[in-house]
Amino acid sequence: MSSRRGFLPPEPAETFAEAIARVPTARLVEDAHGASPSRVERALATPPLERSLGDFAALLSPAAGQRLEDLAAASRRLTLARFGRTMRMYAPLYLSNECLTTCVYCGFARELPIARKTLSLEETLEEARYLASKGFRSILLLTGEHQRLTGVEFLEDRIRGLAAEVPSLSIEVQVWSEEEYRRLAAAGCDGVVIYQETYHPETYAEVHLAGKKRQYEWRLLGPERAARAGMRRLGIGALLGLHHDWRYEAIATAAHARFLTTRYWRAQVNVSVPRLRPSAAGYQPRNPVSDRELVQLVCALRLVLPDSGLVISARESPEVRDGLFQLGITHTSAGSHAEPGGYNKPKEATEQFEVADLRSPEDVARRLRELGYEPVWEDWAAVLPATERMLRSAGDEPHRSWPMPARA
Repeated sequence: MSSRRGFLPPEPAETFAEAIARVPTARLVEDAHGASPSRVERALATPPLERSLGDFAALLSPAAGQRLEDLAAASRRLTLARFGRTMRMYAPLYLSNECLTTCVYCGFARELPIARKTLSLEETLEEARYLASKGFRSILLLTGEHQRLTGVEFLEDRIRGLAAEVPSLSIEVQVWSEEEYRRLAAAGCDGVVIYQETYHPETYAEVHLAGKKRQYEWRLLGPERAARAGMRRLGIGALLGLHHDWRYEAIATAAHARFLTTRYWRAQVNVSVPRLRPSAAGYQPRNPVSDRELVQLVCALRLVLPDSGLVISARESPEVRDGLFQLGITHTSAGSHAEPGGYNKPKEATEQFEVADLRSPEDVARRLRELGYEPVWEDWAAVLPATERMLRSAGDEPHRSWPMPARA
């Protein structure tokens, strides 16, 4: 595929699996735990587009945590400068909770005796129309990992059925090949969310016991395959609480986001910061991430990823979300259900995890306006084809370059 038609040529491409090997992760993690106050000051003083992963590590440190108000103020200023007083709204729509994978933390794991359900096309349309009635024009489709029941053909059928009514469709499903992502893009999908869950290979093996999801590198390189297939939006993140050190996960996530932003620069890269929530699996986090640590993480991500979207879902409480809306978050869900059919027939199927923010979309939108933000329900790039044509007519070279090695 030529770079003018889509993205950069796949060969000879360096993958993120290769790029991350060049990142001095151990030293960065050490710095994230032990940076001095002067190093934190230097990181804060560095211009946004010049901040390195070394600066990011310093901003994650306990010393930076002592200056959380300064981090929050800097993050807020940068977010307002880059994104204005807007909040992109989306809604999750679960198509199925059938799964053949054993993830020890997930409420959909195959061994669990839960109420399973897969939506028909008509049920899918009913759920989407409910969400549209609440204002949503951007929908994230989710499933468990079941090759037969929710394979590519199933997704193509649901996406085609929805595309005529929903301007922007993304998926958070099992990970596919580049050709399969092309099929889904052709059906009308324009975004892919793939949480690595944990970037720590040993921890990854410990929490994924069966199924195709055990393949760490296949999942790690999924966003690159989706980008080459022409997806306009890429979502990544780690599930905070799986690995004992949230700073390790943060560094790997930031490195991943910068790699994707550089190489697949025509795609919008969004980073989510989900914390583990209670589920039917009964999994307990090894080292739960506190509210204060979550705030520090969001602020540090904004300061090193000035143009990336930062996503917070209804996993978090209203109080936490309302605070983060004002610091660095740019995308959020509202009125969410985490089970198939949950909007029209709640509780008929088991949810993936407990939703913490139970406010309606109207209530969340009202609160955002009280905070001085305008909810944005439409993805204008999706509904204005001229925007996409203008982007594709641009030159082939990225507008900036992010060096992977960290500055000491």
